[in-house]
Amino acid sequence: MQIAAKVVNAPGTHSAVVRTGDKAQELPVAARPSGGSSVNGGEFLMLALATCYCNDLYREAVRLGIELRQVEVEATATFAGVGLAASDVRYRARVDSPAPAAAIERLLRETDAVAEVHNTLRAVVPVRLETP
Repeated sequence: MQIAAKVVNAPGTHSAVVRTGDKAQELPVAARPSGGSSVNGGEFLMLALATCYCNDLYREAVRLGIELRQVEVEATATFAGVGLAASDVRYRARVDSPAPAAAIERLLRETDAVAEVHNTLRAVVPVRLETP
């Protein structure tokens, strides 16, 4: 399955579209007055981590037979300067569930092991610029 994202920007306008397979959807992201997106790439990267883990918690909870009432995930990283990679990448989750604490701990650990976006960053996948 291919997952993609596309942005198109011009003065005063910004379009952000994400796609998984053949299903595309536009995300409401405003243009920055000086050009570009009002949301930066680091923010989107942290949103990707938080979203991935949140979605995977629900998927793994079904597998483990755990009811989830609410999930809250926060991801953070430090970007020290222009051109420097993120450091101190962390995330935390809070789960509201009637399940015992040991079951929730197992859910958190097992979900961490299979979270695809997290594992992509952990593997340090090469990113290539394609030119025409």
